[in-house]
Amino acid sequence: MARYTGPKTKIARKFGEPIFGDDKSFEKRNYPPGQHGNNRRRGKKSEYAIQLMEKQKAKYTYGILERQFRNMFEKATRAQGITGEVLLQLCESRLDNVVYRMGIAPSRRAARQLVGHRHITVNGELVNIPSYHLKAGDVVGVREKSKSLGVIQESLSNNSNVYEWISWNSEKKEGTFVSVPGRVQIPENINEQFIVELYSK
Repeated sequence: MARYTGPKTKIARKFGEPIFGDDKSFEKRNYPPGQHGNNRRRGKKSEYAIQLMEKQKAKYTYGILERQFRNMFEKATRAQGITGEVLLQLCESRLDNVVYRMGIAPSRRAARQLVGHRHITVNGELVNIPSYHLKAGDVVGVREKSKSLGVIQESLSNNSNVYEWISWNSEKKEGTFVSVPGRVQIPENINEQFIVELYSK
């Protein structure tokens, strides 16, 4: 399936924030990309442009393509609760995102690769579908043969993030998806209401 594999810093500069995580290149040039960079005078963005930008930011952040993202939005509209909040909760409940949040991988892109290469288990069973949606109580772990992988060990040793909705057992190298996070527990700087307005037109 097609994925964005281009320069991450360029996308981060487009949105004015390091949406793919720590980025030294972005810190040096945190202005929009292009020939005129931060000298370009930009007119006021239209309401549609702002809404579209927010949707693109969410898609790039979670590494989701348009069709998949729209399907998730339609699922969110059918669910109980605030549509925008449910949409972000669906994004956060994806296996690749939880692998990243647990610190098993340094980025969502790396997490997607680990899942795809069959290094991750859910409730003891191998799962190689990055978009697999977890339910509260599901246990995500590193496959026994993969526990010694350098990329996993390095990522876990560098991870200092703690989330209330995830528990982690460093000895077993497995964690529990305790509950679906509330909006205040999701750290991403995304205005989900703009996305709802865009799709509702």
